[in-house]
Amino acid sequence: MRTLCVIPARYASTRLPGKPLADICGKPMICRVWERARRAEKPERVIVATDDQRIYDAVRKDGGEAMLTRADHPTGTDRLAEVAQTHAAVDLIVNVQGDEPLIEPSVIDELIALFEADENLQMATVMTRMDDEEEQKNPNNVKVVVDKLGYALYFSRSLLPYPRAAAAPVYKHIGIYAYRRDFLLHYARLAPTPLEKAESLEQLRALENGYGIRVLETASRFIGIDTPEDLALVNRLYRERGLA
Repeated sequence: MRTLCVIPARYASTRLPGKPLADICGKPMICRVWERARRAEKPERVIVATDDQRIYDAVRKDGGEAMLTRADHPTGTDRLAEVAQTHAAVDLIVNVQGDEPLIEPSVIDELIALFEADENLQMATVMTRMDDEEEQKNPNNVKVVVDKLGYALYFSRSLLPYPRAAAAPVYKHIGIYAYRRDFLLHYARLAPTPLEKAESLEQLRALENGYGIRVLETASRFIGIDTPEDLALVNRLYRERGLA
């Protein structure tokens, strides 16, 4: 199965302007994400897809592969679809968010393995257990609930499930997706849906249109960067873990 890993990145960010170029131990964050994704064994290539020349130049300067895309894409999925259109020979597209510099390479391989085992699978993503109550309440941490077969029932920025009676685990959604190429192109053409717009979560478009999303559980912990505090924490973890 031919697999392409794509990291969409745009310069604008409401909470952290210029986020892809934020410094992590001497390198732009987008380069750190590319480095981590490149360590996965199954993808043939890893490409940063951006509409910003500064991001493109930073990735290329660091030895990474980048592609300039249109500037008018409303979502990262649309940017991903533009890349998919130019790679007709690819079977599977893996989307790693550009603000996940602690992404675990083995998780990328495990996600791809789901498609190798199930030829009918169209879309998949990742979750990890979240036990800290403050972290659970943070709307920047997207929560997901799944059925007994491991398919997503719903994603939300609110706490899911509501802890009314017996304690149930809370799972954090990790910003990594995988799609069959043909499904991705179809999915990107679908109109935004009410729940997608209410939660500002693109994956709800698939659920609202009746498509299943398989969710891989991992014990790995990730920290997506949304605030200056997140950035400071990731810099500290990079130094402590010797990742730089």
